[in-house]
Amino acid sequence: MPLPLLRRLSLTTLTLLITLPGACTKPTPAAEKTMVFAAASLTAAFEELAEAFAQGHPGARLDLHFAGTPQLVLQLQEGAAVDVFASADQANMQKVVATGKTTAAPATFARNRLTIVVEKGNPKGIAGLADLSRQDLRVVLCGPEVPAGRYARQALDQAKVAVASRSDEPSVKAVVSKVALGEVDAGIVYVTDAAGAKDKVDAVAIADEQNVIASYPIVRLQCGHAEDPVGEQFVAFVLSAAGQAVLARHGFAAP
Repeated sequence: MPLPLLRRLSLTTLTLLITLPGACTKPTPAAEKTMVFAAASLTAAFEELAEAFAQGHPGARLDLHFAGTPQLVLQLQEGAAVDVFASADQANMQKVVATGKTTAAPATFARNRLTIVVEKGNPKGIAGLADLSRQDLRVVLCGPEVPAGRYARQALDQAKVAVASRSDEPSVKAVVSKVALGEVDAGIVYVTDAAGAKDKVDAVAIADEQNVIASYPIVRLQCGHAEDPVGEQFVAFVLSAAGQAVLARHGFAAP
């Protein structure tokens, strides 16, 4: 029987792992869990990956923490004791590599695409990126420092569409939530986010020539349980055929 998994830590709990900027806060000998930081868009996929991994690794316990990639990078830069980091883009991963805390070169494990999310039934009749410039629409994007926010602005630039975001959200989950609650009319997220919330929002496809492909890298870090092989084993599992099958079920494309 697989051991139960702690789905995610709150930011309040996470701050207990922080000390001086740049320093690693090593876990106590009593700590037996492997900390995994992953971009918010990976939530459902990594929860399933962790469950599948635990079945094949009795005794392994993973702590999964999900947030916007820049938030995770900041925590890492400030010394969070993390074993594995999965980013939604290469640029933020390179910031982590620059800290010198990685144990190997990051490996790309998945790709993703953008889509527009709208209220169920698409009451505003949104058909593509061009419609997002309409004055009667309330649109939100992730902040420009968030990979999905940067990709969304790149896609809009390619489509020559000017959109003023009502607010810069910290993660794709926040964008989906605002659309689902009717606080805004539309937002731009990943296709996987729309698929995971299909009971709450509808998706409007973005034309291939306007879309952006996101690459997701993963890496083992030396700030967690340096002597514990679980982190390395989990990275290998994500990259394996079994791990790739899980990611594919959640809508991610192969690396």
